[in-house]
Amino acid sequence: MTFHIRRPVVVLGLTILALASLPVTATADQWESYHWGRQVNPFTLRLGDNVSGAWDAHLRGASSDWSASVALDTKIVTGGTLRRSCDPTNGRVEVCSARYGDTGWLGLATLWTNGDYITQATVKVNDTYFDTPKYDKPAWRNFVMCHEVGHTLGLAHQDEDFENPSLGTCLEYTDRPKSNQHPNRRDYKDLRAIYAEVDSITTVSSAPPERSADQATATQDWGAAVPGTVDGRTQTYVADLGQGRLVITMVIRSDPPPGRPGRPGPPATEWPAPPSPVSAAVWAV
Repeated sequence: MTFHIRRPVVVLGLTILALASLPVTATADQWESYHWGRQVNPFTLRLGDNVSGAWDAHLRGASSDWSASVALDTKIVTGGTLRRSCDPTNGRVEVCSARYGDTGWLGLATLWTNGDYITQATVKVNDTYFDTPKYDKPAWRNFVMCHEVGHTLGLAHQDEDFENPSLGTCLEYTDRPKSNQHPNRRDYKDLRAIYAEVDSITTVSSAPPERSADQATATQDWGAAVPGTVDGRTQTYVADLGQGRLVITMVIRSDPPPGRPGRPGPPATEWPAPPSPVSAAVWAV
């Protein structure tokens, strides 16, 4: 498998990667060639609603924004999992909110892939931080929800340098998200490119949610850490399930130092050590 990068960039909620044995070529703004398999365009991707009322408007906004693409529609449906476990279901995205604890992360996007195809995905947003004054703001909630859902479509970051001027997209890194509430034109252009050609198989499902046989692997173990972070604020993990199947988890960290409300947390250098890193090629998207 070859990772294609449309252009080299520094990114915000996402770092794409391949195992050491996989060659890397430079070409696009997507996660390698990962995409949902479908036999018609446009297609509809279901977003399972497993979020609290505080997130409903932000999930609706993200769904509406990404459905503005000519390539696809997203449809919010009844959630198929528990908010805390956020187990994946085949052929769709489960979106979850809960107080996941003083983990140091604001949000996670996790993709299950088989070859080039995304087969299921989850999004988690951490209310342990979003219930604090710093993050309990519409701008932060919109930004993170739009960002993570965008990753589940196969999109990568446009920029990962916190100091760069805003590109006006939710798919970049920022500490000032007021101008990063929605996708921009380039995001929609990238979606048209990713989904320009239909596939011979379908990995998108309209059936009632079905639990995945791979769920235990991802919920219990993110896999090996991949070297390459931005200011200690992002981390990427990959679990190799064998037979061409991977689980890729992108972690967006809270503003260091992390800590529970009212209690200072450890500095970024004292965050718990990740699993032993694998030697890997990093796709910075």
